[in-house]
Amino acid sequence: MTLAARTAVPPSLSYELYPPANAQAEAAVLRAIEELGGTHPDYVSVTYSGTPERRRASIQLIEHLVGATRLRPLAHLTCVGETRDSLELLVCQFVGLGVRGVLAMRGDLPADAQACRGDLPFARYLVELIRRVEGRHSATLAGGRMAIGVAAYPNRHPESPSFEHDIEVLVSKERSGADFAISQVYFDPAHYVRLVAAARAAGVTIPIIPGVIPMSSVRRLERLAVMTGVRPDPALLHRLETASSDAERRRIGVAAAAELARAALDAGAPGLHLYTFNDARASVEVVEALDLPSTRTLSASVSA
Repeated sequence: MTLAARTAVPPSLSYELYPPANAQAEAAVLRAIEELGGTHPDYVSVTYSGTPERRRASIQLIEHLVGATRLRPLAHLTCVGETRDSLELLVCQFVGLGVRGVLAMRGDLPADAQACRGDLPFARYLVELIRRVEGRHSATLAGGRMAIGVAAYPNRHPESPSFEHDIEVLVSKERSGADFAISQVYFDPAHYVRLVAAARAAGVTIPIIPGVIPMSSVRRLERLAVMTGVRPDPALLHRLETASSDAERRRIGVAAAAELARAALDAGAPGLHLYTFNDARASVEVVEALDLPSTRTLSASVSA
């Protein structure tokens, strides 16, 4: 094997976790963290939305990741319902906790039209705000930068007039200072390829990481279809619905997710982001099926 081949950059690996809503869920999250840690991910994203209690749980989960594990947190941050001052305080809090990556998103609009939508209407303004706060903390960051991720849409955002508009939005996010993008869920390999091709043609240069969900829960997939407007493959849904056991349903879902991830990696994806829904076992099984090279194994082969 040539040195160039041996030192090739391996694909990144990351997961998404939800903060626990109660003591039982907390125990499950801690077990998930331990199991996911065995795959040596590059980072673990922590969702941030909902009630103040859920948001406090997000901060506590980030604190646990920083203080009690070797996992690097990518802190989600949404601007819906927030003032500029509250967002700046949150970014400062992230910096103080040791967070060095933020996933900047607008967030879901409130169902009540009269509810406060916040000072920043779009994610690109949140990216700009994070960069401004970053500039005031250059000493804390040792002159470095926060890594800022944003969302990308392989299929049209439910509120968007077109897929082309979504690409224009991604361009604006990069111009505002985003470093990388993670795709929302999709169920057709061609949709990720189309997203990357359209983004590159429009001038987007940042990495676009495919977001994949282990598809073993019919209820979860149906809910995602309602939220995103993207329906899973009917044949896959039928196989899941007619599976004879939960174990068979898991095998079907893991195999489908692995196939989707493999197609993206074969198409040149720079990494893989798994939406775990705090089900670590299914996500780990996807990673095992892919047999991804890791930075750790790469270093060992170079020194050998």
